[in-house]
Amino acid sequence: MKTVDLFCGCGGLSLGFQNCGYEIVGAFDCWKPAIDCYTRNFNHRACELNLSRKNTALKAIRPLNPEVIIGGPPCQDFSSAGFRQEGDRANLTISFAKIVKSIKPKYFVMENVSRAKLSDAYSEARKLFKKAGYGLTEQILDASKCGVPQKRKRFFCIGALGEEDGFLDRYIMSNQCVLSLTMREYFLQNQYELTFTYYYRHPRSYSRRAIFSIDEPAATIRGVNRPKPRDYKPHRNDAACADGINALTTKQRALLQTFPPTFEFCDNQAIAEQLIGNAVPVNLATHVAKALAAFDQKLESNQTIEFADWLQSVHKYSPLAAKDVISRLGRCNRIIPIDGNSLQEYNKKLELDERIRMLSKTVQSQLKRAICLYYEYNETLR
Repeated sequence: MKTVDLFCGCGGLSLGFQNCGYEIVGAFDCWKPAIDCYTRNFNHRACELNLSRKNTALKAIRPLNPEVIIGGPPCQDFSSAGFRQEGDRANLTISFAKIVKSIKPKYFVMENVSRAKLSDAYSEARKLFKKAGYGLTEQILDASKCGVPQKRKRFFCIGALGEEDGFLDRYIMSNQCVLSLTMREYFLQNQYELTFTYYYRHPRSYSRRAIFSIDEPAATIRGVNRPKPRDYKPHRNDAACADGINALTTKQRALLQTFPPTFEFCDNQAIAEQLIGNAVPVNLATHVAKALAAFDQKLESNQTIEFADWLQSVHKYSPLAAKDVISRLGRCNRIIPIDGNSLQEYNKKLELDERIRMLSKTVQSQLKRAICLYYEYNETLR
């Protein structure tokens, strides 16, 4: 589907959608360093444009005939890191909605910080979306459960012309993991180098901890990356003693935002850090893009969705309990691929695997139950 990215930044949202087969035909932002970075990494058109000027923006966007408009209007006025007062940048959420209302693409995806859902600006934007005939899915997603090794919560409003509200809910929730993705696990999966166990992340205030472990999701990557002060006073919740511990490098922060190692940022480190911190994590964008593509293609045969429906109808599982079963199934499959094994063979392999034997008896029982349910479900398909 032809897709345009508004407030594109350096391109995290674009890259996630492009990775899912969307055709990005245009990208727009008013900050030249963002456009320069974007152009360095993509082959399609990217333009510096003030999107608050609706008529000018429409002249540039309309000829591209987008079927999908995506974007993350600047969020500083909503952020918990700011003063929580809505100003001119909050009004860009309304600008996004006005552009969508005028062009009426088949779908749109708008991303922002979680607090944006409660803002006056979003309330006004929502009215515009509904007036234009869009059904809305409104979800706050935890990136650490969507393939991103980072505790980053973001609000998504996803619209589809002529659909009911909540049209994408089960698609967007079905493939989330119950367990958060840790930095160690993600770096090992992708064979990225790790030479440390703890790192410093500058807190918003010294009432918060600053030393984190790679065995947990990273704290939210922000637009600044400060070194540990010489006089840093340990916090009671720090993951380790601060001695000899450094802040993450720019490259490591980009990897935590799930940009590929080949993605090029600018030479100015301060600007590069800001571009990275402001970006939508690529894998979070991919998660949303896959859900929307599945809905568009009417992939009702999507096995994850059908399995969840079966658990709820046959075994009376709640949606959350069904999600837990699917997560446990995915965990087993990552350790030992399920395909080609009978239930008896697979359970025997699980019992012999050291990674499973290290888990508590309760967790082992939950994993085995998930496997049994999956094989039972497969029997109904024959």
